[in-house]
Amino acid sequence: MYGKHQLDQLDKKIIHLLSKDGRRPFTELAEELNVTEKTIRTRFKNLTENEILNVTGVVNPVAIGIKAGAIILVKVQLSHLDQVIEHVKKVKEVRFISLISGPYPLIIQINVPEQEDLKDSLKRIKKIDGILEINSFIQLEVYKNTFEYF
Repeated sequence: MYGKHQLDQLDKKIIHLLSKDGRRPFTELAEELNVTEKTIRTRFKNLTENEILNVTGVVNPVAIGIKAGAIILVKVQLSHLDQVIEHVKKVKEVRFISLISGPYPLIIQINVPEQEDLKDSLKRIKKIDGILEINSFIQLEVYKNTFEYF
């Protein structure tokens, strides 16, 4: 449940199918789920209006020349946490930022064209005021990256 909207099995099935192909026609969804197209349209509208579903294009990074990545744990001066987050958000190659528990309160993911570019990105991130230490893990292979939740 997100907000006040309760998901039922049909909502979950619609989300599941659209997570595999967000461009799938409502007529096909209706046929596969054995409901009317109007039902799919209404459900889709409710899911998007309640901010449960956001259909967007997902880029294959390798296809556009982004072939290297790293996961970075960031130790931050806690009084600068919000400031650090705002600066990290502005770094173009940053794809993901999350507040986590433990001695490194931030985890970020970066993606760049080549392995050599990782060093420059790490240096730039480490220079942000309020960052005390970073611990980086270079991604060698990605075996699963999905948007399916149901």
